[in-house]
Amino acid sequence: MSKSSLMVECENLVKIYKTAEIEVVALQGLDLTIERGELMAIIGNSGSGKSTLLNMLGGLDRPSAGKLFVDGKDLLKFDDKALIKYKRETVGFVWQNNARNLIPYLTALENVELPMVFTGKSQKRKKAKELLEMVGLSHRRNNKLSQLSGGEQQRVAIALSLANNPVLLLADEPTGSVDTKTAEKILDIFRELNRELGLTIIIVTHDRQLSRKVDRVVAIRDGRTSSEFIRKRSYIEEMEKMGNGFFKEDETHEELAVLDKVGRIQIPKDYLDALDIKGNQKLRVELEGDRIVLFAPEERKGKS
Repeated sequence: MSKSSLMVECENLVKIYKTAEIEVVALQGLDLTIERGELMAIIGNSGSGKSTLLNMLGGLDRPSAGKLFVDGKDLLKFDDKALIKYKRETVGFVWQNNARNLIPYLTALENVELPMVFTGKSQKRKKAKELLEMVGLSHRRNNKLSQLSGGEQQRVAIALSLANNPVLLLADEPTGSVDTKTAEKILDIFRELNRELGLTIIIVTHDRQLSRKVDRVVAIRDGRTSSEFIRKRSYIEEMEKMGNGFFKEDETHEELAVLDKVGRIQIPKDYLDALDIKGNQKLRVELEGDRIVLFAPEERKGKS
């Protein structure tokens, strides 16, 4: 894969938060690549490091060590001025909390226009109308937020995130505060934007059901990439077969453990639980033909 095809490249990414009394390692050597034009999700439990990664991709936080390239730009070398330019021109944000996205006393149209006011773009009103039409809200453009449902507000937020023509869209739990039907509609909008605009979209969530809507899901655990879920068939093929029913996640995607550049691998937690293997336990590693096999030492000893 050539570097020009990559939108995001993280290598051995580390983030450490320090206070006078405590040090927290939020990311500990994370490796991740994301192609241009990809629609993908990053999942993980609270404290896994997924939100820390999102903040660094968006230029809201700086890595402690490692490499981080977005759209060919080395974010570790950015000064404050370059970082502001990056946030204005390269990335768009959609947050779960609409208070971070929108200003309540403005109309939907005025909210979408606002970023273009700061960058001096011409034909702001025309562009804002086009964006609201793109998310299916042209008929609500003159309504204030109090007159819009939660799902409609989130769609306004998506339109606003596109106002400065970003090449990367970051969505933090974008369906976390809406019902299932509205969540489906929001995710369909992301798919349409990805397909029509070629926009790279990264959705950060704890909801594994998102895997039905994206081709690749990266799972983060303990600050490192743990595994990936890769779609077996195209989304369109699955929709044709699905009809009015649903596929289970393991029917649509294949889970792959991720081996990082120094040879580390995280075994899926469900596998460890099934065999009652605890953390910090030593395992025997052996090569058997074309397989690498892990044994609890006492288990292997009993076989010999």
